[in-house]
Amino acid sequence: MTQNLEQKNDAYFARIEKLLQALLLKQQAIIDMSAINNPDNVALIYDTGLALLQPARLQAMPFQLIQGVDRQKLTIFDNMQRFFAGLPANHALLWGARGTGKSSLVKASFQKLLTDSVAMQMPLPLMIEIYAEDVQHLPALTRALRDVKRPIMLFCDDLSFDLHDSAYKALKSLLDGGIETLEGKILFYATSNRRHLLPRDEESDYQTDAKDSRDERISLSDRFGLWIGFHPIDQQCYFAIIDGYFKHFAIKQSKKQWQSHAVEWSRTRGNLSGRTAWQFFRDYAGKANIKLDGF
Repeated sequence: MTQNLEQKNDAYFARIEKLLQALLLKQQAIIDMSAINNPDNVALIYDTGLALLQPARLQAMPFQLIQGVDRQKLTIFDNMQRFFAGLPANHALLWGARGTGKSSLVKASFQKLLTDSVAMQMPLPLMIEIYAEDVQHLPALTRALRDVKRPIMLFCDDLSFDLHDSAYKALKSLLDGGIETLEGKILFYATSNRRHLLPRDEESDYQTDAKDSRDERISLSDRFGLWIGFHPIDQQCYFAIIDGYFKHFAIKQSKKQWQSHAVEWSRTRGNLSGRTAWQFFRDYAGKANIKLDGF
């Protein structure tokens, strides 16, 4: 008797869950697209809570200031340029150590191509950022974008999934040529600190489970046509990045005046990276009462 009641309860709650999921999908299908129709909007954020695309200010580092990743710059820019020119291109995963310029390079490449499009009087590309926690809403977003004429780059920063997170299946559909992928109309760029997006299953008790988990991780990251690694920089590159900032902002300071401070700054931060270099430069400029226009 008790067992039958428990089975009925399980079936009842399972039905309620399906109904709630269906209602959620129905709500997701209606997205306010008014911002995308404004040609002045070149960067948008997908707000899943309000079901609309919010205009955003694109703040990107000048392309030429991103140093220490020359090979990555060429690959990422060339791929993005081909896509916006209507040529075949690959979805890209930028993975590696924190602060090494992954998201900065994506935004800088887009900003440079945007400037080139204006100069050549070409249709303006569009960048839409979707937060990592909202990836499960990708199918609804791609459906809403099916009639948009502008080339669209979807961008997701710091993407990763927990071992039992099923949201990655929505991303698989986009990358793998599912029915709603809009092949040739949408390019997906993602950054992650994890090479395979999903964590290692260190706690599996069974060899078969561990193999299945490993295959699942690799199958997801393998769906990106471009798989680009970023690695820590050395001190010489760290100094070169900072020196580039001084020159770009026309701040006359000899290297002897700031190098020892830069070394101390990196030690307190615990790493050498492009992000650390930029943070040091901002701190140094601020203490010197120097304004950085646009930043």
